[in-house]
Amino acid sequence: AEEAALNIELDKMYRYIDEELDEREKEILTKRYGLSKTSYRTDRIMTQREVADELGISRSYISRIEKKALEKLRSRFEKGD
Repeated sequence: AEEAALNIELDKMYRYIDEELDEREKEILTKRYGLSKTSYRTDRIMTQREVADELGISRSYISRIEKKALEKLRSRFEKGD
């Protein structure tokens, strides 16, 4: 029962990510938090510095994008479906 509830919440999280975030925000959160939509397992978690180096942008810009994306998701979770 707990696993089923967790899967429902994960489905909701991924739906919100798809609906609320732009491609760059999705990419950054996926890399930062190791999100793997295919199997609900965790891929490698990257630091802001690692993501910045990979994308060729500054760490502070990664931080701003990440913060904005998390705020969007928090707002959506509070609002609900």
